Amino acid sequence: MKFATKAIHAGQEPDPTTGAVMTPIYQTSTYWQKQPGDNKGYEYSRGTNPTRKALEDCLAALENAKHGLAFSSGLGATDSVMKLLAPGDEVITGDDLYGGSYRMFTKIFANYGIKFHFIDISKPENIAPYINEKTKLIWLETPTNPTMKIIDIAGVARIAKAHQILLCVDNTFASPYLQNPIDLGADLVMHSATKYLGGHSDVVMGALMMNDDELYKKLWFFYNATGATPGPMDSFLVLRGIKTLHLRMKAHCENGRQVAHFLKSHPKVDKIYWPGFEDHPNHDIAKKQMRDFGGMISFTIKGATLEDTYKLAGSFKVFTLAESLGGVESLINHPVSMTHGSIPKELREKAGVVDSLLRLSVGVEDIDDLLEDLKQALS
Repeated sequence: MKFATKAIHAGQEPDPTTGAVMTPIYQTSTYWQKQPGDNKGYEYSRGTNPTRKALEDCLAALENAKHGLAFSSGLGATDSVMKLLAPGDEVITGDDLYGGSYRMFTKIFANYGIKFHFIDISKPENIAPYINEKTKLIWLETPTNPTMKIIDIAGVARIAKAHQILLCVDNTFASPYLQNPIDLGADLVMHSATKYLGGHSDVVMGALMMNDDELYKKLWFFYNATGATPGPMDSFLVLRGIKTLHLRMKAHCENGRQVAHFLKSHPKVDKIYWPGFEDHPNHDIAKKQMRDFGGMISFTIKGATLEDTYKLAGSFKVFTLAESLGGVESLINHPVSMTHGSIPKELREKAGVVDSLLRLSVGVEDIDDLLEDLKQALS
């Protein structure tokens, strides 16, 4: 089954009671049992819910995985992966990382004796010096947030498998339409489903997809036991959003391409980060493992102070200054003061997250309006 067909049909069947084509919202907390144990697979909606199950099956299909789990947020999904670890374990991760992940790793799980190595993973060979018998997990984003580093998933997967280390890929920026990490050797894929999967900025949710049965059982236990599960209405909204994922991603990519080329030629723009440019680091890897280059773009302004950058960020009329990404509307974000504010200044700047950096989530509006908005803001 091709991607567009899976997006519309995977995990979904007509409702057996009414024949409804759309998956119903099973707004219930508990389920009737004829006798103890006779529950048709459903007991209590923290653990299982028919609407959520349809979504999880669809999510698994999109990532070419056997199992899917939906969480109440992307950080809820990340939290469950971290619970696979024990005190003394070590994690290798990137030096350009979503601020919420960095905050969780350093402020929560480091307190339980888990050690994190934040390194440049854009070259897989950089990983080797940090591997020892305590290394249990490699966590990576690609493209990274916000400087769009491209990581060779297959290259890192070979290293992880050689040392029996779990590899989890945060695939939020690419979406399963552009990239499938499990096909490249990853053990786990994480998504903030709030972003491209939902696609309409009206729901918060996370997801994990995997093939291994034992890994699924462990993660399902955490998912149920700690309660980071979404309700049926949120599950319905993401399921609905996924039906147009392939259509939206095509528009995001096309608009992103035109915006990136506009910015690259603008005299006020200093650095621009978009993996579709041939001079972008690891562009060849992006071409190999991605189907297109997406709608996420970051750039810096020549000579701009923090105050200048604030003023510019607030001067847009079509792009909305807001956190998050991946919705149909275009957003502009200032990572230093918004999504990456929890990362220490010296670490941010070392990774390229400087005061003058702005991140765009290019939406699906008319491209002429987006370019005109960029022109007036940068004038």
